[in-house]
Amino acid sequence: MRKALWIICFLPILLSAQTKTEFRAVWLTNVDSPVLFTDKNITDAMNYLAEKGFNVIFPVVWNKGYTLYPSQVMQDRFNTPIWSTFAGRDPLKKIILEAHRLGIEVIPWFEFGFSSSYSLNGGHIINKYPSWAGRKNDGSLLVKNGFDWMAGTNPEVQDFMISIITEVLDNYDVDGVQGDDRLPAMPVEGGYDSVTVAIYKSENGGANPPTNFWDASWKRWRANKLNNFFRRMKDSVKVRGEHLIISAAPSNYPWGYDEYLQDSKTWVDSSIVENFIPQLYRYDYTSYANELINASNLVPASQKHIFFPGMLTKAGSYVISPSFFIQSMNLNRSRGLKGECFFFYESFTANGGLLGDTLRTLYYNEPALVPYRNGSNFRPAAQVVNEDDLLNTEKQGNWERVPVAGFNPQIYWTNDTADAWFDYYLDAKAAAWYDIYVYNIPNFAFTQFARYTIYDVNGEQTILFDQRNTANNTWVKIGEAYLNPGRSRVLRADNSQLEVGKYLLADAAMMMVNRKKSPDAVFTTVENEHSYSNNAPRNFIVYDAYPNPFNPSTTVTFSHTESRVVRAELYNALGQRIALLTDEFYSAGEHALRIDGLGLTSGIYFVNFQSEDFQKSVKVLLLK
Repeated sequence: MRKALWIICFLPILLSAQTKTEFRAVWLTNVDSPVLFTDKNITDAMNYLAEKGFNVIFPVVWNKGYTLYPSQVMQDRFNTPIWSTFAGRDPLKKIILEAHRLGIEVIPWFEFGFSSSYSLNGGHIINKYPSWAGRKNDGSLLVKNGFDWMAGTNPEVQDFMISIITEVLDNYDVDGVQGDDRLPAMPVEGGYDSVTVAIYKSENGGANPPTNFWDASWKRWRANKLNNFFRRMKDSVKVRGEHLIISAAPSNYPWGYDEYLQDSKTWVDSSIVENFIPQLYRYDYTSYANELINASNLVPASQKHIFFPGMLTKAGSYVISPSFFIQSMNLNRSRGLKGECFFFYESFTANGGLLGDTLRTLYYNEPALVPYRNGSNFRPAAQVVNEDDLLNTEKQGNWERVPVAGFNPQIYWTNDTADAWFDYYLDAKAAAWYDIYVYNIPNFAFTQFARYTIYDVNGEQTILFDQRNTANNTWVKIGEAYLNPGRSRVLRADNSQLEVGKYLLADAAMMMVNRKKSPDAVFTTVENEHSYSNNAPRNFIVYDAYPNPFNPSTTVTFSHTESRVVRAELYNALGQRIALLTDEFYSAGEHALRIDGLGLTSGIYFVNFQSEDFQKSVKVLLLK
């Protein structure tokens, strides 16, 4: 059945038994990716992921012995609060803001886990705390595949790791935490450091651990220590909020157990983890299928809902082919899996965005809630009111619309000496605490004393905000408000403190739910704001292409209630025009436009329709 695109854009999607629930996740790295290195890159990446239908991201926050957020723990212990490349910035704060703005959950990924460095003889951590080093049975530093390891069985090391995990939870409004093939983990060759040996002897009548690191009972003893750490880590997380998800992305079992003491089967069977993503990283479909089947068979029926495969889509110059990708995705769906996680982001923008377009066209073409939130929209997209929204703003005084770059796309300002104010009305969908933001582009012409008033059920609070301070750039949180459901005035900007000769800026305002303070608030609608244009008139409808993907041809049907000239052109993924498909007069009614793939290479194409005040693009995928 064809689906009219304009119907979706005019109706909110109510949560119901028909609402799709899928885990659509991706890892964000600081290696082989520029995303984390500028705030603009982060904003662009989040916009891209939202447009492609993703609902969860795993940004790296712990790599090679350094945090990728300003850490007091690291400052106190090592005088290195953040990886030097990111000094003066807070990438995690920006990621959380931009992802939550778009309704994407953020689960920080502690990538290096119990590994202290890579090929640096333990790095700065082991240099300061030699007793933390993992040791082999010959006394040498525990190194495997180039990674230098701390002793994950050492209580001090475990305490340190929990301290940086809980620091993130205490300082940021995130949605959980994730360990991977190094958390919790320790190479099977390890366990011979003096601290671990002393613990083993105290629990085994003074006997030394076996010199054979493959010894089954010795493996089990060390794996149990890691399992107990994971339980304690979970307790440390859950005491800060039951809504915080414990995610694990281990090496596949039993290889992960045999090589890194990762007893992930016990993690699943005993419900330590709530989000299980084994790394099924393979370079051909047969190998991936075998790994997926083996992994899914290890997960009991009662826990199938937490199992999502980790898929390798990029590594160095390798990018998964569309055919291998589609085969693997189809296998996931045929086995009833409710989603997957991809390593890593850059695979989707590579090759002109081919993989991202394939994913959006074939699989993530409608909104989906994450499966583990009991059918609620746990991270609703933020509500934004632009300054030119006449329905949700009011103003008094002499305000001028000026061509100064703002949120979308300009601003209002005033230098009125009489009373002037600018009000924003927002619509709370549930009783909850909300974070209130304003959009600010610093300029010396603006005031240092913009007076904002936040209104909520508790009364009023006023904030003086510096609109020229370069630190107050783009979206800036100015306060919090507890709101009951419904539309109300939430924010006012006024000129009561305005300096002579300066301007008060009025740009967009935004509010998003604060889950640290309102973890139990329930939202009952999903806004499909990233999928379709809401400018399509009701008298001109373009339907989905069928078949799609196609080979050798596909058909796009369109209909309109008035006779008119319709122009349609075919573009490739680079925006280059390939062909003029039609530019003719059509009588009122339904018409079919055939697109022939003869002579075209496999890939994403766009059919762009234009007619008077109407424009619409339909994405099609040619697979030969």
